[in-house]
Amino acid sequence: MPLNDLVAPQAVIPALKVNNKKQALQDIAERAAELTGRPEREILEVLMQRERLGSTAIGNGIAIPHGKLAKLDRLFGLFARLDRPIDFEALDGQPVDLIFLLLAPENAGADHLKALARIARLLRDPDTIRLLRDSTDREALYAVLAMSAPNA
Repeated sequence: MPLNDLVAPQAVIPALKVNNKKQALQDIAERAAELTGRPEREILEVLMQRERLGSTAIGNGIAIPHGKLAKLDRLFGLFARLDRPIDFEALDGQPVDLIFLLLAPENAGADHLKALARIARLLRDPDTIRLLRDSTDREALYAVLAMSAPNA
């Protein structure tokens, strides 16, 4: 199932330059604020609150920070490929180089969980991960996200 209904081409960051998890979340919140019209501080607070519950790094160099926002009118995704891997406190100890942000309206309910499951399925596919890591420009990364993943 492609993710182009969650991620627009302008919500793809091909080489995010950050030094740590907090900076990554700040930069992603800033870009998400520009694209959603929601305050950056509100987005960052939701993401930080979720990270305090436990890292959203799911292993294999991938993190899926997520949260729900008041006054957001639809599910919103943003993908960032990091310039270099950073520690994200992953359970497998691997540094993270691929981040997929998911923001959902407060009343999204099951849609939020379904979208998270779709993202996780796509990012578990070794061929998709290889393509994302090998692609260096926005158009190529978006094309990978927009194509159907096997068994998704």
